[in-house]
Amino acid sequence: MNRYPLWKYVVIGVAIVIGIFYTLPNLFGEVPAVQVMPIRTTEKVDMALMQRVEAALRAGDVATDGVALDPRGVRARFADTDSQLKAKDVLQNALGDGYTVALNLLPASPGWLTALGALPMNLGLDLRGGVYFLLQVDMQAALHKAAERYQGDIRTLLREKKVRYVALDREGDTIRLRFRDAAQRDAARKAIEDAYRDLDLSEAMAGEEFALDAVLNRQAQVRTQEFALQQNLTTLRNRVNELGVAEPVIQQQGADRVVVQLPGVQDTAKAKEILGRTATLEIRMVDEERMQNPADIQAAVAGQPPFGTEMYFERGGMPILVKRAVVLTGEYITDAQPGFDSQTNQPAVHINLDGRGARVFKNVTRENVGKRMAILLIEKGKTEIVTAPVIREEIGGGRVQITGMDSPQEASDVALLLRAGALAAPMEIVEERTVGPSLGADNIQRGKNATLIGFALVAAFMVVYYQGFGLISVAALVTNLFLLVALLSMLQATLTLPGIAGIALTLGMAIDANVIIAERIREELRNGNSPQAAIAAGYDRAWDTILDANITTLIAGFALFWLGSGPVRGFAVTLCLGILTSMFSAVLVSRAITNLSFGRVKRLAKVSV
Repeated sequence: MNRYPLWKYVVIGVAIVIGIFYTLPNLFGEVPAVQVMPIRTTEKVDMALMQRVEAALRAGDVATDGVALDPRGVRARFADTDSQLKAKDVLQNALGDGYTVALNLLPASPGWLTALGALPMNLGLDLRGGVYFLLQVDMQAALHKAAERYQGDIRTLLREKKVRYVALDREGDTIRLRFRDAAQRDAARKAIEDAYRDLDLSEAMAGEEFALDAVLNRQAQVRTQEFALQQNLTTLRNRVNELGVAEPVIQQQGADRVVVQLPGVQDTAKAKEILGRTATLEIRMVDEERMQNPADIQAAVAGQPPFGTEMYFERGGMPILVKRAVVLTGEYITDAQPGFDSQTNQPAVHINLDGRGARVFKNVTRENVGKRMAILLIEKGKTEIVTAPVIREEIGGGRVQITGMDSPQEASDVALLLRAGALAAPMEIVEERTVGPSLGADNIQRGKNATLIGFALVAAFMVVYYQGFGLISVAALVTNLFLLVALLSMLQATLTLPGIAGIALTLGMAIDANVIIAERIREELRNGNSPQAAIAAGYDRAWDTILDANITTLIAGFALFWLGSGPVRGFAVTLCLGILTSMFSAVLVSRAITNLSFGRVKRLAKVSV
């Protein structure tokens, strides 16, 4: 009557082992470390960089507990913070300004656990310490920029179509054209409607003149604002890389706000500088004549470039001489997206230019077929050549394709650099907070103490009130804790104070199911049923009540996750996962232990409940 088939015991046993296995990494804490990353996302992180780090540490007589390579950079572990600080200075001097050397904390889990994919949960800002910013994006400025761009495009279009107009002005987001007669206005309207489908046009009279107003339609406004927000997010992620933050949180909040959390960063002024910095893009022609003269290249490398040229290095390290004259700047680029060459199917970057940029680019490419054009990114006084493609033919229409990428990932990185050099719309910091590392450690300790004290009080109550069955409930509760922490670790969730509150609340709520089962068993015994029958009936009849209660709480958790944001969502995730693990442990694990304890006794005289 009270026996499980073997496969159920196997499933429960495997779940418990997995729970313990993925919980273990959270018990070892963290060790001081230094993280080395290239400032430019297009630079490769490979074994050569790791070997440079190891060589620099050996030369600086800094002992490490291991140097490892990961997709984001090279990480070196140390036994204490003194070695960590010394290593940071040594590596910064050895690697130069092209790399970010940042202090970090890494899990102290054994290598065999990490190799098997068992990683601890990430710690949030309130537990590790760091800087929190809430930024407001000026969406109206994004629309103003779009209207200004269309104003220039329309002026170019009407000049090409030879449509005469009296004036072309902009009032806010509205572009107004004035004409002497209706025929010219109708010609302009047809040209604009054919060229720019995102504009809504309306006719009016301005005194004796015929006016035509153009505004972005609703769909285009929403698309422009969404693009501005997404580009700002991309730009911020690109900039935060310089800070070397291990697990930065940069996410959208609402329609026009961005949350930036930088765990481990304590210098608020430095963080503001990074988030608010600007970058520019320039397109120049390569000086082909000078590039063919080795003496000129050697002189440039020695610091004496030929007159009228400047020398910069491309990403592969090759020096390139470019002319001082700037062909185009980044303000003419409206978008840059990764893609593929339609003819060769090779990775490429597709760039969209505004009307003025398209006209200039068309003239330059027509006059320089067969020559190379260099695309330079200037940031914080540093200039690098992103790519230097050969011009194959005259390029018109404002759409430019850059080929020569080694992989789709490289094309994506280059597109990011091209479109994320500067913010698409201004942002203002509306809220900022700084959490010290000591306060974070204190929060962790308080959270642990609250959870352990709550667990101990619940366990003491169950053992005193329900005796033997109380011990079974406590064992199920321990299993529930392991399973919940394991799930959060497997999902690589970020643990925050609300998350700890969710864990503590889950443990308190999880015991409700065991209380319901125990009371059902007591009721069956009072009705005169045998102990074995009372156990079976107690579990079976309690299931519907447990399911109803947990489903209602689960609905509330989903509502919190759907409507909430930030810490509220973290609490909701912990709560929902805790409900699932508590149902598993309170019903299946608890009954498995009960079956193993009492199910094999043929004539059970009583149950300790």
